[in-house]
Amino acid sequence: MSQTVLKKSITYIEAVALVIGVIIGSGIFLKPGKVFEAAGSPLMGLAAWVIGGIITLASALTIAEIAAAIPKTGGLYTYLEELYGEIWGFLLGWVQTVITYPAAGAALAIAFTTYSTFFVPMNDLQQKALALSVIIFVITMNVLATRFGGIIQTVSTIGKLIPIVVIIAFGLIGGQTHDFSNMPVLTQGAGMGAAILGTLWAYDGWIGVTNIAGELKNPAKEMPKAIILGVLVCIAVYVLINVALLNVSSVETLIASKTPASDVAIVLFGTGGAAFITGGIMVSVFGAMNGYLLTGARVPLAMADRNQLPFSSTLGAIHKNFQTPSNALIFEGILAIAYVFSGTFNTLTDLLVFVLWIFFTLGVIGIFILRKRVSADQRPYKVPFYPLTPLIGIIGGLFILYSTIIDQPQNSLYGILITLIGLPVFYFMKVSKTKKAS
Repeated sequence: MSQTVLKKSITYIEAVALVIGVIIGSGIFLKPGKVFEAAGSPLMGLAAWVIGGIITLASALTIAEIAAAIPKTGGLYTYLEELYGEIWGFLLGWVQTVITYPAAGAALAIAFTTYSTFFVPMNDLQQKALALSVIIFVITMNVLATRFGGIIQTVSTIGKLIPIVVIIAFGLIGGQTHDFSNMPVLTQGAGMGAAILGTLWAYDGWIGVTNIAGELKNPAKEMPKAIILGVLVCIAVYVLINVALLNVSSVETLIASKTPASDVAIVLFGTGGAAFITGGIMVSVFGAMNGYLLTGARVPLAMADRNQLPFSSTLGAIHKNFQTPSNALIFEGILAIAYVFSGTFNTLTDLLVFVLWIFFTLGVIGIFILRKRVSADQRPYKVPFYPLTPLIGIIGGLFILYSTIIDQPQNSLYGILITLIGLPVFYFMKVSKTKKAS
């Protein structure tokens, strides 16, 4: 089994950095105005960030118990397989391997190069060439040593937090606007539900750290702590930076701005503020991309370990010298590069939002199955306030599913169809395994 020979080289600090680094991308720099607009007032906008954080934390606390009881490489893919059956795990692993992780990596690589044009003008082809180079660099570092990927994650997470902390500190101290009223804004908001939904997208991504559980030194203890601490830090950061923005700028100004964090930085630090924030966004996006590619490669690795993919012996191979899942990493990198040049990454990820949240919600529901099957002494971490905590996470997941199918019914259907394309692969590999065994 490949997961038994992967080097346990990821530290607890690096796991926390993965959680923070994947959650905090470019959204917090760009999204505040949209949340306030939907919520309808400054106070309700802040409440939306808090409620979104509570729902995320409830899901994280719940999944942490499952992760501690099943500390294996592959994360949610592995949990679904063990709790619901082979086919459920496969279908999630299929969409994550072929689309979700590489497409997210491609989208973040393009975002990185787009922001870099602030400093160096580039045409479309040059931007794609830079995106390719960034993906190759990240994949190469992770192939050479998982430790390198962890170091990149830790450094980039610290780097992305610096501009955020500076804005929070100077915004809270030097702000003069203090726009915290509950008076409705002039624009017609889409409603509190849409505002909470917007924050939940910004909190997304934390579950990817469970993919590398097999590479933590003590996953049963370290994984729950990493998930909880990482999510708590993100909640605090999101709420505080929104308070700081409202302390410096009026809510109407934030809503009208496409780049609210940059505009506030200019107010605080002058024209150099835009460069400061743009650099921060680039570091933030780079760290998120590294996190997605690093954790994403563990899914095809775990699937290959079970002989569920074509060329499983190749995809599941661990490099003799580097002790890393080199082939799985290269495979994810090749797909990411293909998506960069095809330009389909955003479309594909949009199509899969509904499907992925079906699996995420099933993951949270899985706590009830786990507790029936696994005795308390085999569950080193217990979710607090059970069953209230998982129920909050489940309600949040169902809310996202309902909102997505109402807002994007066609995309939801297409996402299901893309997922079901994996079924012929599943049954083909199952027949192949049966023939080899006979």
